[in-house]
Amino acid sequence: MLIDGHGRRVDYLRISVTERCNFRCRYCMPTTPFEWVSHSEILTYEEMFEFVKVCIDEGVKKIRITGGEPLVRKGTPEFIKMISSYAPDIDLAMTTNGYFLDKFAKELKDSGLKRVNISLDTLNPKKAEYISQKDIFDKVMAGINKALEVGLKVKLNSVILKGINDNEIIDLLEFARKKGAMIRYIEFMENTHAYGELKGLKKDEILGIISKKYSIKELGKALNSPASIFEIDGGYKFGIIDPHKHDFCESCNRLRMSASGVLIPCLYYDEGQSIKGALRDGDIKKATEILRDVLKNKPEKNRWEHNMADSNISARAFYQTGG
Repeated sequence: MLIDGHGRRVDYLRISVTERCNFRCRYCMPTTPFEWVSHSEILTYEEMFEFVKVCIDEGVKKIRITGGEPLVRKGTPEFIKMISSYAPDIDLAMTTNGYFLDKFAKELKDSGLKRVNISLDTLNPKKAEYISQKDIFDKVMAGINKALEVGLKVKLNSVILKGINDNEIIDLLEFARKKGAMIRYIEFMENTHAYGELKGLKKDEILGIISKKYSIKELGKALNSPASIFEIDGGYKFGIIDPHKHDFCESCNRLRMSASGVLIPCLYYDEGQSIKGALRDGDIKKATEILRDVLKNKPEKNRWEHNMADSNISARAFYQTGG
């Protein structure tokens, strides 16, 4: 069993299989070059799998494949199959921008993927192009439809930005409800890689807009979930991920591994330790020792707070940690 320094059980591993992404979203990596990490610097799937087996054997129950955009890396479905073959009951999920899902959804499902979270910030093709700096809308919609068609459980993630898509909050909710998918609104997370003029909406602002049309009942947070869950008329449930809230980290059960083999104990924090050398030396014992040290030093809370100073904005690139 994996326990952090604050007594929290860690049973959820997020693996960023690549830093690369085919979008350049304004809130994530708007100016990052398309090629910036040598292939030799990232772990092979076989190296990742050796560490995954350790985590599963130590009690990890859920694994999420992330990026960058995980489907820009060749062989991602095969990596998922490696994991599902080793642990058929593992909760295997993926976070994706949806662009390649129309092509890969069935293969991913057949490989053992159970759930997929798809970014959908707008229902307006021009806004989608503005946010991602690429003509993406039709491909993302096709990906959403294909994922649902093949039987993957789907959640839709929307980062709400003032003056950009804040007038679509209800439209996005109604679209998700029609599709039979949960939508989760995500508060914009301040980071040095985003465009500086961006401003997000907080949870109460989002709820205020929805409450103009629907009655809202708060259901609380699902166990170990980052989202607060709400229900509207008719029983449809949606979520809001609000990392600025003081109790956001109380039940954190996550560990992140970057594509280059850095174990990251917290999305916000810049601290981390590399297991790449140990894995490439075949020294699983050393990699396990590093894992336990990272967990021992896992912070109790992130540094996002209301009215925080600019000096506390994270320098961690989310495309390195998978969000």
